[in-house]
Amino acid sequence: MPTSEPLMSEAVELPSMGYMPRWYQTPLWSYIQNGGRRACVVWPRRHGKDITMINLAAVMSQMRVGVYWHVFPYLNQARRAIWNGRTKEGVPFMDAFPEPLIKNKSNHEMSLYLKNDSVYQIMGADDPNRLVGSNPVGVIFSEWALMDPNAWKLISPILAENDGWAVFIFTPRGENHGLDTLNEAKRNKNWFWSHETAVSLKVLSPGRLQEARDELGDEALFQQEMMTSFETPVQGAYYAKQMRRLSKDKRITEVPIDTRLPVHTAWDLGMNDETTIWFFQQYRAEVRIVDYYASSGESLAHYAQVLKRKSDEAGFTYGDTHLPHDVVVREMGTGKTRLDTLRDLGIRGRAGPKLPIEDGIEAVRNLLPRCWFDRTKTHEGLNALRSYTKEWDTEKATYKNRPLHNWASHAADSFRYLAIAIKDKTIDKSNRQADKAENDWDPFDY
Repeated sequence: MPTSEPLMSEAVELPSMGYMPRWYQTPLWSYIQNGGRRACVVWPRRHGKDITMINLAAVMSQMRVGVYWHVFPYLNQARRAIWNGRTKEGVPFMDAFPEPLIKNKSNHEMSLYLKNDSVYQIMGADDPNRLVGSNPVGVIFSEWALMDPNAWKLISPILAENDGWAVFIFTPRGENHGLDTLNEAKRNKNWFWSHETAVSLKVLSPGRLQEARDELGDEALFQQEMMTSFETPVQGAYYAKQMRRLSKDKRITEVPIDTRLPVHTAWDLGMNDETTIWFFQQYRAEVRIVDYYASSGESLAHYAQVLKRKSDEAGFTYGDTHLPHDVVVREMGTGKTRLDTLRDLGIRGRAGPKLPIEDGIEAVRNLLPRCWFDRTKTHEGLNALRSYTKEWDTEKATYKNRPLHNWASHAADSFRYLAIAIKDKTIDKSNRQADKAENDWDPFDY
């Protein structure tokens, strides 16, 4: 349907509120209305990403009966930004769905049940259990660069099955999964993509743009929010300086496994959260990060199988297994610790010391300059390290001196255990093994 023609549904004209897509929003609008399935949109702050998508969702809900999700990184953020949000003219965003279309409205669920049996629901990726068990036909990922990328892993099979569509809208947050999505869109001819800046769109006059720059008071933040730069590190990121240095020194590259050296692992064991594992080797002062694995909702037996498969495929032998300090806590039901369970599965690990998080973060900062990362196998883990940030204090408008607990935390935690575990005596041991490897060293039977 041409975007110049409004949709008439139950004597209601859509889009409502007098909304019409701007010139740069029209191609996206046309793409989805005409059957497009995947889109990535990187536009500056204050340039109508969410208002475009909520109006588009209203139109699509009348063109195809189904469930439509508007997903944000956090549920409370979604309520504030969309469910209770208003345009600059003071019009509620939810007025994109006129009252004559609505059968029922749930404030608790942040859902609109429409008379044609379509449903529009606002979701948070911080509650992944809500992202399964339903069957959406259209999904909007708002602030995608800040969202847990596992949200797409949960939803993509559903949309592939029912021929649904997904749109990822965001401003950059460094070189993380948001950039991966944009690059995928550029490579894949079936995707739509748009990457614009405040200068290229010319919505704001030069004077207003300068005002925005002055208001932000931070050139890096201006480049991120208004110039949509992926080169600007994530604001408040703990390891921004170290990660930039790794890239500059070309230490994120191809790092093959040396089968003469043991592969050590460092774990963060999640109960209901994600379990993450870093795989690394040491040679003298070098720390080679050769692999990374993460999953959730799996038993410890699953991870034991993953470790065995990786060693069988690559032909290496395992060394030390570094685990969090609470792995020795006994479970009420079985009386066994997770350390006991891992040992029963053939994984002999050791619990790390309980140290302040600040000490672990400093250990990581000191270790990173000595690391080499395999670009492909550790890609997801690297994205998490880049996105590991301090928590923002809204009232004081500054960062708190503690980490934000989000999707990046688990990979950052396991890497922190890795950094704490690497002591001088461990390096000396690795050096002795490396010297032995040069003289037909026989891998130990682990």
